[in-house]
Amino acid sequence: MKSSLVSILPFFLFFLSTSLSQRCNQNDKKALLEIKKSLGNPHDLITWDPKTDCCNDWSQTTLSCDDNTNRVTSLILIKIKNAGYISPSIGDLLYLQHLDITNIRNLSGPIPSTLAKLTNLTFLKITQTNISGTIPDFFGEMQNITYINLSDNNLMGTIPQSLDQLSNLSYLQLDRNKLTGSIPESFGRLLSRKLEFLYLGHNKLSGVIPSSFTNWSFETLDLSGNKLEGDISFLFGENSNTFQLYLSRNKFEFDFSKLKFGGKLVSLKLNHNNIYGGFPAGFASRPWQEFNISYNNLCGKIPQGGYMIRFDIYSYVHNKCLCNYPLPPCKS
Repeated sequence: MKSSLVSILPFFLFFLSTSLSQRCNQNDKKALLEIKKSLGNPHDLITWDPKTDCCNDWSQTTLSCDDNTNRVTSLILIKIKNAGYISPSIGDLLYLQHLDITNIRNLSGPIPSTLAKLTNLTFLKITQTNISGTIPDFFGEMQNITYINLSDNNLMGTIPQSLDQLSNLSYLQLDRNKLTGSIPESFGRLLSRKLEFLYLGHNKLSGVIPSSFTNWSFETLDLSGNKLEGDISFLFGENSNTFQLYLSRNKFEFDFSKLKFGGKLVSLKLNHNNIYGGFPAGFASRPWQEFNISYNNLCGKIPQGGYMIRFDIYSYVHNKCLCNYPLPPCKS
């Protein structure tokens, strides 16, 4: 009997050692290998070997696993050179919380519908790729998500109203795509919750800014490079806590002289619009870091002193009748 135990012991220890070393959930491993295949089996993912354990042996700069569940919770795919698409198997990583796909220029195809299964996702970044199609409605079902960045892709269609269901969303970046239509009025629901950063610039959006934006303070609001129009003076105000407003290259039209600014605003770009009037009182005393009102219909004296010394002629050119340094002197 003793001899039998001695002979079995090495095999038991080998089995125990193998079991302990294989942390990776097999369903997660299968999904990851499918993702690798969909990307053309790139050399960048050479450590993704089916014979090894994904939690222990695969590149830890690429993915990470939770120590308690041994499930994959973070997946980062950056600068992979091969062409490919996002495999539907990504939806089988059911414990995934952080997904970052950045600067894979040959990545094409739509955002797979299986992402709807990732109910634990809090961070989603798919940027600088060639993915196309529309922004899926199912994003509105991801109730845990706080950060979405889908910038610099080839996404088209309208902004889905379902996004207004994301009660925890604080950061939304959809700029540099081919989005059309208007900004949903229902975005006011997002604004009444936690949204602080909104980037919609460099699309093909049209129409007016929703009235639900009234009296809302963003950390950053970027609407530049669209076909938006109307009076947006309601985005300003003494009680606003907004830091950065990028509103250039649209068709906005309002009286600049009547604006009042919150104490935190340091970046303001309004160039290439239809803004008229002159400078508001006290403008020069503000701590401007970025400022541009060129290519509008403004008139009057450019205020001097304070932080105005930072800005050259290119912040003012092509207006109706602005004068004073750095433009030519005003005529008496």
